[in-house]
Amino acid sequence: MKTALLSMLALAALAAAVFPQAPQVAAPPVREVARGDLSVKLDQGLLHGIAGTRPGVRAYLGVPFAAPPVGDLRWKPPQPAASWQGVREAGEYSHACWQTPYPASAAIYQSKLPPLSEDCLYLNVWTPAHSDKDALPVMVWIHGGGFTRGSANLSSYAGDVLAAKGAVVVTINYRLGVFGFFAHPALTAESAHHASGNYALLDQLAALEWVKKNIAKFGGDPNCVTIFGESAGSWAVNILMASPLARGLFQRAIGESGGSFDAMETLADAEKKGLALADARGITQDPLKSLRAIPAEELLAASHADTAQAFVDGWVLPRDVYSIFAEGKQNDVPLVAGSNADEGTTLAPQAALLKTGMFVAGAQQRYGASAAEFLKLYPADTPATTPTTTDDQAVQSFYAAFRDRVFGWQMRTWVRLQARTGHTPARLYYFTRRAPGPAAARLGAFHALEIAYVFGNFAWPFPWEDADRQLSDAITSYWVNFARTGDPNASGLVPWPAYDPKKDELLELSDQIRVRAQVNKPGLDFFDAYNDSLRHPVEKPASGANR
Repeated sequence: MKTALLSMLALAALAAAVFPQAPQVAAPPVREVARGDLSVKLDQGLLHGIAGTRPGVRAYLGVPFAAPPVGDLRWKPPQPAASWQGVREAGEYSHACWQTPYPASAAIYQSKLPPLSEDCLYLNVWTPAHSDKDALPVMVWIHGGGFTRGSANLSSYAGDVLAAKGAVVVTINYRLGVFGFFAHPALTAESAHHASGNYALLDQLAALEWVKKNIAKFGGDPNCVTIFGESAGSWAVNILMASPLARGLFQRAIGESGGSFDAMETLADAEKKGLALADARGITQDPLKSLRAIPAEELLAASHADTAQAFVDGWVLPRDVYSIFAEGKQNDVPLVAGSNADEGTTLAPQAALLKTGMFVAGAQQRYGASAAEFLKLYPADTPATTPTTTDDQAVQSFYAAFRDRVFGWQMRTWVRLQARTGHTPARLYYFTRRAPGPAAARLGAFHALEIAYVFGNFAWPFPWEDADRQLSDAITSYWVNFARTGDPNASGLVPWPAYDPKKDELLELSDQIRVRAQVNKPGLDFFDAYNDSLRHPVEKPASGANR
């Protein structure tokens, strides 16, 4: 199923532009003395930040948490960042990691990408702390983008609003695409852990190690860390909950629209892709030296830039995520997880032109003997009125199935397994508020829309209303309360119950915040049974066996 999601993400984000090599990050300006309360003394050196956009909030941008993964460090675990002399100015974002742009038709299209570089392992900090003794909760954001795009440096992710509510907020970069998930037998042989690939996850772990070591200097509590992310960032949160390497690096987790409970590739699968890339480049001898010598933009162009995924490598992930959770071996921390009501409208916009025959044929091909049951739940038996007319029922069923199959099932499975095998509570949400304005009916509560409310940054071009700001105020309070105590509830908020599989309750985040039960249950139950059949296929009897 993850492969299917990646394919849909690729359709929604297909791009072929190749960018020239971005210059390396210039050395930051150095000053002889620190200035006022904006300076923080780290083991790496003295850091000077800037005033945030909210009173009392300070920001530190472009802080290195690992050495640049360039040259011989390409496709190696991140190494410690270097120290500096004097004062490092931390008032500007770093370069973003190498990536291709979204197409102009994409909902999150950027007319211009930020400067790109392999030297991109930096993070940003927002803090309201008055001193390094405040011990405030810490929230570490992992951005989305299908593991192929995005960065920590978007204005949508600025942490001022959350910080003003009492949290230290950190946003992190990590290697993307072929730079973050490339495996090859020679890399595996080179590794002391006999593993290659999953470098993006190792970058995230390195950032969490940096937080544990340094965040107290910003007034944060290193023993009260929440990781949260959306889409691929939520995949990462899910995987970090499963990874033994992340044990002790965070104490809470929030996943927004993304889980990794499908069957996962293995190291051997990933190595075959690496060999194929090397073969396509005609590389047969000394492959690591040759591959590491390829300029970044050429390597990006030669790779499948729209697909990247984590896999079972025996080190970061000793087994697939589902098995780790099912056996109760995950990092057992309080969890909030959920998804949006209209995830597919921006991820698969081409489906708005779907016809009945196409939808039915696709269902029969994918679900085989279960197709009839699927089509009862997601019907498409009202034909188009003319051969050129879109079938509204097929379109609606496609988007409902997309929502339930790709996101809803993942998030319900996540909280179900945590409730069943963990000792800390899980909570489920369902975001249904539509973006205001003329696009509301077409887009609905689309994929990633909740980010504007989670960060309280209404930068997207919608005619935002008071209702949006009120919902954001509630969501930011839930999130910060959860980061502080592991429980999102507080006086003045609608009580959010812990997830109980028997009740199957969630908190709907919309114009009216309310508790609902068994939302989209028939479809989610169908995908539960279908995915279970994929995990436990029934073997057919051999030819000639006794009947």
